[in-house]
Amino acid sequence: MPGIDKLPIEETLEDSPQTRSLLGVFEEDATAISNYMNQLYQAMHRIYDAQNELSAATHLTSKLLKEYEKQRFPLGGDDEVMSSTLQQFSKVIDELSSCHAVLSTQLADAMMFPITQFKERDLKEILTLKEVFQIASNDHDAAINRYSRLSKKRENDKVKYEVTEDVYTSRKKQHQTMMHYFCALNTLQYKKKIALLEPLLGYMQAQISFFKMGSENLNEQLEEFLTNIGTSVQNVRREMDNDVETMQQTIEDLEVASDPLYVPDPDPTKFPVNRNLTRKAGYLNARNKTGLVSSTWDRQFYFTQGGNLMSQARGDVAGGLAMDIDNCSVMAVDCEDRRYCFQITSFDGKKSSILQAESKKDHEEWICTINNISKQIYLSENPEEIAARVNQSALEAVTPSPSFQQRHESLRPAAQSRPPTARTSSSGSLGSESTNLAALSLDSLVAPDTPIQFDIISPVCEDQPGQAKAFGQGGRRTNPFGECGGGTKSETEDSILHQLFIVRFLGSMEVKSDDNPDVVYETMRQILAARAIHNIFRMTESHLLVSCDCLKLIDPQTQVTRLTFPLPSVVLYATHQENKRLFGFVLRTSGGRSESNLSSVCYIFESNNEGEKICDSVGLAKQIALHAELDRRASEKQKEIERVKEKQQKELSKQKQIEKDLEEQSRLIAASSRPNQASSEGQFVVLSSSQSEESDLGEEGKKRESEA
Repeated sequence: MPGIDKLPIEETLEDSPQTRSLLGVFEEDATAISNYMNQLYQAMHRIYDAQNELSAATHLTSKLLKEYEKQRFPLGGDDEVMSSTLQQFSKVIDELSSCHAVLSTQLADAMMFPITQFKERDLKEILTLKEVFQIASNDHDAAINRYSRLSKKRENDKVKYEVTEDVYTSRKKQHQTMMHYFCALNTLQYKKKIALLEPLLGYMQAQISFFKMGSENLNEQLEEFLTNIGTSVQNVRREMDNDVETMQQTIEDLEVASDPLYVPDPDPTKFPVNRNLTRKAGYLNARNKTGLVSSTWDRQFYFTQGGNLMSQARGDVAGGLAMDIDNCSVMAVDCEDRRYCFQITSFDGKKSSILQAESKKDHEEWICTINNISKQIYLSENPEEIAARVNQSALEAVTPSPSFQQRHESLRPAAQSRPPTARTSSSGSLGSESTNLAALSLDSLVAPDTPIQFDIISPVCEDQPGQAKAFGQGGRRTNPFGECGGGTKSETEDSILHQLFIVRFLGSMEVKSDDNPDVVYETMRQILAARAIHNIFRMTESHLLVSCDCLKLIDPQTQVTRLTFPLPSVVLYATHQENKRLFGFVLRTSGGRSESNLSSVCYIFESNNEGEKICDSVGLAKQIALHAELDRRASEKQKEIERVKEKQQKELSKQKQIEKDLEEQSRLIAASSRPNQASSEGQFVVLSSSQSEESDLGEEGKKRESEA
């Protein structure tokens, strides 16, 4: 007999939508078998009940056997051997339909008993198991729903124990019921053949013994055919017994092995978290908003397929796209007092989804898996190996190793002659083998034991007065587009550049150098590594406003300025070469951990856009500010030149006035040197006393000049 498709008992605990879909096919097949066997039973019962209608009932039986090949059994439609066998039976029964008489006793024992047993015992057993399984499945869903609603803030050990025990009991009951139900459905395929063949065989044997007409109607060829059918029935029964024994053993083994898995939140020491996954599947609770403040949680089966997150409801044949998780961001969140929640945000920031896992292990594995897929590790040949290498590198990257320092120690003298760069463009590379890295040791980039700040703290704290003075007051509501509100004028209102970007703050730390882009690269490496080791997935989202005066971090909800970075204090900025969404800048401020008056702090962010665009915007802002400063200096210089010219003009005018006065004095002196003579008209020239004195002074001056 050909092989029969079976329900996988090993997958009953997972209870995936594919298993449920396959179960639906088997249930549909069982319904078709029940309908067909009821018809066949009625036909044979007519043979048993109606002696006068025996011929017609036999003809109907023959007709039904001929129609077997037209039946659309989902699992047995291609059984040609079975169809040909039944076709042969239908021919023989049709030939004997006119010869049959009352066969009450023999037909009751040989024909009606097997099919009645199949109908009353086997088919009813399937229906009973189906009802029990449906009840167990509903109880399990209800228990999972109550467990998911457990409060994280107000934990009650008694309630938690009762709910956990309820989940354990319902899951165990569902698993055991489902395994027995699968076993019964698999066995039904064998019993179906037996229930079809055995009554027919008994019917034919009853006909032979009753009429004793073997020599006329039942020849040797037909006896050989019946013998072969009897042998086939025994083989099917033997195969069924072996398969049932195997399935029973599998059920026992799975019951023992699956007992720890019935607990919804298993012990992490026995089931460690796998952070190197690039594919994962399982049930999650998805949050759906139904109003402004109300929401519902739907439990669905989620699985990753390439760079996509797929969802599939129970009973669906295939899953649908839930979200594109290439270059996405994922982080743990607190949502509606539920545990193990995390949020996925698409690469453009336009779509986000909040999901809830069943356990802490699933929660961390989902976050790590989506992070690995977001980095497109799944596109490589050995994704899990590369993911393991990346995670191992992250673990080793928190503190520089001595071997790393020694590897660059030999390169240090060769690169000391290179001048340091004051700033870098957005084309900087975090992982490239730059010779600038050889010029600086790791200790010269980041101070040892430097603390890392993972969240934004208002700069007006008492312990950081220098930063508060440099950054300006925080907490003031700011219009991100530079428009004025009321009578107060915005600081950046006159700025010709206003660009807004969505960013997430990763961390900041104090650095020892601010004249080389490797400072930004090393800070990125240490902050990302520290986040990976300490399982810090939460990031503060802000709006970064780039203007010609400063950089501002603005709260997207309240439009309150969280931090202000003066643009002249931003001395260095760079992006990550492999992950273009990462960028950072170095801010030079007064005060800090060092003993000197100035300190440098490196800030690292993740953006929805490419970090190069933000760095280009900052560079453009600095260029505009530089040109504005140059124009201001040129204007001041021009004003100074005009003031000098005006002063020179005044001095020149004063000098001319002095020369004019001197000429007038010389003329008067020359006139006073002439002898006092009378005019032709008898008139005299009379000099005043002042003119006389001036003439005397003029003569004395001339004498001095002649003597000189």
